[in-house]
Amino acid sequence: MTLEIRSEERVEVRDVTDEVAEAVPDGADGVCTVFVRHTTAGVVVNEDEDRLLADVEEALERLVPRDGGYRHDDLDGNADAHLRAMLLGSSVSIPVEDGELALGTWQSVLFVECDGPRTRSVTVTTVE
Repeated sequence: MTLEIRSEERVEVRDVTDEVAEAVPDGADGVCTVFVRHTTAGVVVNEDEDRLLADVEEALERLVPRDGGYRHDDLDGNADAHLRAMLLGSSVSIPVEDGELALGTWQSVLFVECDGPRTRSVTVTTVE
């Protein structure tokens, strides 16, 4: 299944756990892989808490500043977004038990936009 995610900000963290869970077949046992099909966005598993999400955005800016003087900026002006996405990763794998994502108490699937606003495609695949 492919999810379409529309971001509103250049850098944005969004909980997509419910959308991913809907893609898991009823009664399935196995692994669900969530894969971002873009080089300037990522996906992670972590806590969906407003202050933490703001911290993530600020940490990405500190680690990879937008105005870092990157060579790729001469081409697209978004080198920081590519570098941030590499740090985050393009996929996560989550155990599935009886048709449910087997996430920990505070874990959520978070889509991280690094070069928005854009419409993104995220592939969700469950292997039983």
